Amino acid sequence: MPSRQENIDILKSVKIKSWPAAERPREKLLARGAPALSDAELLAIFLQSGDAQRSAVDLARSLLQQFGGLAALLAADKKTFCACKGVGEVRYVTLQASLELSRRFIAEGLREQPVFTAAGQVGDYLAAQLRSRRREVFMLMLLDSQHRLIESIELFYGSVDSASVHPRVVVQEALLNNAAAVIIAHNHPSGVAEPSRADIAITARIEAALALVDIALLDHFIVGQGVVTSLAARGLITR
Repeated sequence: MPSRQENIDILKSVKIKSWPAAERPREKLLARGAPALSDAELLAIFLQSGDAQRSAVDLARSLLQQFGGLAALLAADKKTFCACKGVGEVRYVTLQASLELSRRFIAEGLREQPVFTAAGQVGDYLAAQLRSRRREVFMLMLLDSQHRLIESIELFYGSVDSASVHPRVVVQEALLNNAAAVIIAHNHPSGVAEPSRADIAITARIEAALALVDIALLDHFIVGQGVVTSLAARGLITR
């Protein structure tokens, strides 16, 4: 019966480069494109290598299992991430940099086209920004007269209600940036993207305050786990 060390040596010898080309993540991506890869395969390309006992793909699968999925893994803080066997600070920093690049890529796309001809892209952008946040974040997207993104700002933190979200601050930021229209958004850490009474009430207050200075509120998005809800689509904004 093989010893523990012999088993480790066997595992180490079965490296990804010895797999059939069609099963290797990098070759698979080049041949079929990134969408053809699983979360574990994409993560394995980022990791580049495994550890003494696991290939990069096996390490990636282990990480996804420990965190319960890709979203929780990407949202993990440094201490939690680095406590996992096989990863450390360098990989944490690199992963966070990659995540921020993807956010900026989406934001750049919004700046190059009218936002409301790409409502789905707005939802993707907001999901990337807010879905994994552990507390509520209220975000303001400032738009020019063509509804292109000028800037997005995180304004308030905590429960979204009349005590924590101030319409006058939203108006001030819009005027300061010469915005012609705005989109507001916030996340529900519970994962449920249904608007609450407080969400509906603060939306009406912000819409009324912006109307006084002739700035349109185009939408209020609520970001949950895998779902983004539009209050405009629900008929809760009068624009």
